[in-house]
Amino acid sequence: MPTPDATTDALLRPILRLSGQAVADYTMIEAGDHVMVCVSGGKDSYTLLDVLLHLQRAAPIKFRVTAVNLDQGQPGFPTDVLPRYLSELGVAHEIIRQDTYSVVKAKVPQGKTTCSLCSRLRRGALYAHARRIGATKIALGHHREDILETFFLNLFHGARLKAMPPKLRSDDGANVVIRPLAYVPEADIAAYAQARAFPIIPCDLCGSQPNLQREVVGHMLAAWEREHPGRSNTMLRALGTVEPSHLLDRVLHDFAGSSEPNENDLMAGLQELPMLG
Repeated sequence: MPTPDATTDALLRPILRLSGQAVADYTMIEAGDHVMVCVSGGKDSYTLLDVLLHLQRAAPIKFRVTAVNLDQGQPGFPTDVLPRYLSELGVAHEIIRQDTYSVVKAKVPQGKTTCSLCSRLRRGALYAHARRIGATKIALGHHREDILETFFLNLFHGARLKAMPPKLRSDDGANVVIRPLAYVPEADIAAYAQARAFPIIPCDLCGSQPNLQREVVGHMLAAWEREHPGRSNTMLRALGTVEPSHLLDRVLHDFAGSSEPNENDLMAGLQELPMLG
């Protein structure tokens, strides 16, 4: 593992700033927390681990960090890479072995995407392990683009206004998921990961699937950012500045009753419409 130098320090600095802001904004980590960091072998989770270890040293509060990898039984998976890396890093770590790969291959028809089932199985295994080790938070490496891509996938294919929250309690109430990289651009993570020369382990399931809709949306967002720099941050801020009264959800608002938007809300909406003629 290379020793951090001036280049990696400079690349890490904006990532730390944005991550620290997200942690503070959403109260992701509190005194006494035991944070289970999910390390897959990809650039995002390696970066997340570096960020949390730095925050652990610098933060005024005390919290524990345990790195956990789920070995999904993929053929040819280099089982020695992560244990060696994490040992050299000196971080507490555990490896879970659960053959979800065979389940996904057996259940998903040829040519169909495996992400949904794979994600559910992986999430179940990690949630159960977090309970076993007494982790109070589960940290995932999703970044800004992951959140925006999820929003547009739900918009285009699910007809829902739904994204990926920076902090989430699981449906059973037993686990709290946090995403400290929520504000961080993927490009910053990629540059840092390259400089750090992380031992990247590719995914043979999702990484080998052509024409994934998430990839299509990712290309769309990248094109927007090239043509209109700053648009991604604007969209991310929009997800945190929601005006429900200006949407069409009849569950949120009884439009036929007493809770419909008031006149001021309606006038504000009319003023925002483009001029006709």
